[in-house]
Amino acid sequence: MLERNLLTEREELSASLMKFTQSFFSLRTGRLFALSEPVGRESHYITVCRALHKVMRGETNRLIINVPPRYGKTELLIHFVAWALAQYPDSNFLYVSYSLGLAKKQTKTIRQIVSMNEFRDIFGVGMSDDTSAQGNFETTQGGSVYAAGADGEITGRGAGIKGVSRFGGCIVIDDIHKPSEVNSDTIRQSVNDWYSNTLQSRLNEPDRTPIIFIGQRLHEDDLAGNLIKTGEWETIILPALDQVGNPLHPTMHSLEKLHKMQETMPYVFSSQYQQDPLPAGGGIFKPEWFYQTEEEPEILATFICADTAETDKSYNDATVFSFFGLYRIKHGDIETDMLGLHWLDCAELRIEPKDLEAEFMTFYAACMRYKVKPRLAAIEKKSTGVTLLSVLKNIRGLQILDIERTKASGNKTTRFLEIQPMVASQQVSLPKEGRHTAKVIEHMRKITANDSHRHDDIADTLYDGIKLGIIDNIILNATPARVQEDERVARTVMGSFSRLLQLRSQR
Repeated sequence: MLERNLLTEREELSASLMKFTQSFFSLRTGRLFALSEPVGRESHYITVCRALHKVMRGETNRLIINVPPRYGKTELLIHFVAWALAQYPDSNFLYVSYSLGLAKKQTKTIRQIVSMNEFRDIFGVGMSDDTSAQGNFETTQGGSVYAAGADGEITGRGAGIKGVSRFGGCIVIDDIHKPSEVNSDTIRQSVNDWYSNTLQSRLNEPDRTPIIFIGQRLHEDDLAGNLIKTGEWETIILPALDQVGNPLHPTMHSLEKLHKMQETMPYVFSSQYQQDPLPAGGGIFKPEWFYQTEEEPEILATFICADTAETDKSYNDATVFSFFGLYRIKHGDIETDMLGLHWLDCAELRIEPKDLEAEFMTFYAACMRYKVKPRLAAIEKKSTGVTLLSVLKNIRGLQILDIERTKASGNKTTRFLEIQPMVASQQVSLPKEGRHTAKVIEHMRKITANDSHRHDDIADTLYDGIKLGIIDNIILNATPARVQEDERVARTVMGSFSRLLQLRSQR
């Protein structure tokens, strides 16, 4: 009786990837694998499973599935590999992600499924004793699952089985581009080249071994975009909002949430959620997103952000000083918990490095005349900025913050896309009659996603302002400067400024 039950269960699970996924996900995690319930159509999980069944049957050998992030794509793929091994335990798989570490994380989960007692009892597939690496493993029937990253070599391993006409494994490509790096032309192209020059050569039967690509779109020139252009791939395109405006996965993102994303981060929404990347040269910021005020908000704290030029050449970026204030946004007379950033002033200068200190002191002195004195000054730690940092740290009553760009902080486009939602939701305001207002809005209008704009110095200071003031909330949490009286600090600053001007005139 037990053998018959196992046989029946084996037949049922082998016949349905969806049922296999729900069963082993529940066994492994103790949770239910709930299907999405879109209006007027089947669950996207069923759509994806149907496409993967065609791969198993040999009807599709090049498949692209574009689906929004966090919609269960990886769970389906890792269960697909385990499901295939249950039926063809001699199959060979390469599981590829943008980094080896991420790929190993997924193959480790596949290994957990194949190692389960229930899997062994139902399908009779075991793990080879030679298996030792966490992310890679082999079956007792000669099959294998190996992880690979788009940042490295693949040696001695291939996908598929030579000389067989049935399914024998495949290449699975899951998240081949890192979102924080895809806007770099160099990095993006290196991934596309790696696919052509390295990954394709690992097919044991090039004409029969399938390749499955699954992930959200990130850029119009990403790997999925280039593969789709060939016309050789079957595509399953699953936008978060369908053609009649219904959400694909309502419990993950309601219609209201999707419309909010569409409004506040259109570039990310169009690519990652709608699978239709905007042209890379499109503007990131719209002029109407910058809220212009006739009455100044109640400022809680102020600070300065400085972006210094690399050289004094006129065709390079300028040195920019921006003066920002933080306040609580109000709806009528009701104060909210949302912070707003008021762009009080901005100076764009093309000066020689020797004049940088004096020009900053001029700007700082003007800021000190404002009713709420600046709490700190943030300056990017680069070339001329390093010298300015060393000098300004001697000013009493002003905290100096070094801004150091690292690989982890992403490139310019990634940083600008990070602040797009705050600008789009009108958390950045400017005085309607401000002398700088028209200039900075026009500058921000020209910032593009492919870095084709000429200058981004003003935008750099806005990024730092939003990052420090709103995203990380460093300004309001900073310890106030240790001064007895704001007037005393102002007199000290003005005295230092006068001495600088005297020295400057003597040069």
